[in-house]
Amino acid sequence: MTTPTYDRLTRDNAVLLLVDHQVGLIAGSRYPEPQDLRKNAVGLTRASKILGVPIVVTTTMSNGMFGPIFPELAELLKDQEIIDRTTVNPFDEPRITSSIKRTGRSKVIIAGVNTGVCTCFPAISAVNSGYGAYAAIDASGAFDATEQQTAMIRMTQAGVIVADHNAIVVEMLANNADPLAAQVYAAIGLSHFVSMRDIYSTITTPKKVAPS
Repeated sequence: MTTPTYDRLTRDNAVLLLVDHQVGLIAGSRYPEPQDLRKNAVGLTRASKILGVPIVVTTTMSNGMFGPIFPELAELLKDQEIIDRTTVNPFDEPRITSSIKRTGRSKVIIAGVNTGVCTCFPAISAVNSGYGAYAAIDASGAFDATEQQTAMIRMTQAGVIVADHNAIVVEMLANNADPLAAQVYAAIGLSHFVSMRDIYSTITTPKKVAPS
């Protein structure tokens, strides 16, 4: 039996799709809690921007009950078009699928609120459309454990790769010698890795002995 090959996620083949990170929705998230969801979504978005990954952003009923995207994300995306839609599945909105297609990327990273709908539906649709799909599970918000667990099972069965946002970002970074590494690690809250690198470099660099 042939072992399937894994086409790696890179900054050059990925596009990030953010779905409904709106104030009226994230407040109900419990997996993760709202403050962690906000931090993770911002970290994923900031790191993607640093790495040059294109971003497609969508909301639903932003002038109604769900409200705008939360302020930290809005500030980060202030120069970004936000596509407001009425369809439940973003892949049923031609403006969104066209925006993804125009990037020329083959893999779609998806984070949405709520996980069972706003992440799961477009992730499965992305696979069915021929894309590699990655669900950033901790940058997506579920209202209870059952929702998150069943969504993860459903996505995995459909061929979606489920991962935390740190793993997704670091896979795209690929090389810790990259000049952008410190910025990327800081963006996802792992700047202590950079400090550890500096400490290790200091203690392993041979000391010059002054001539006597």
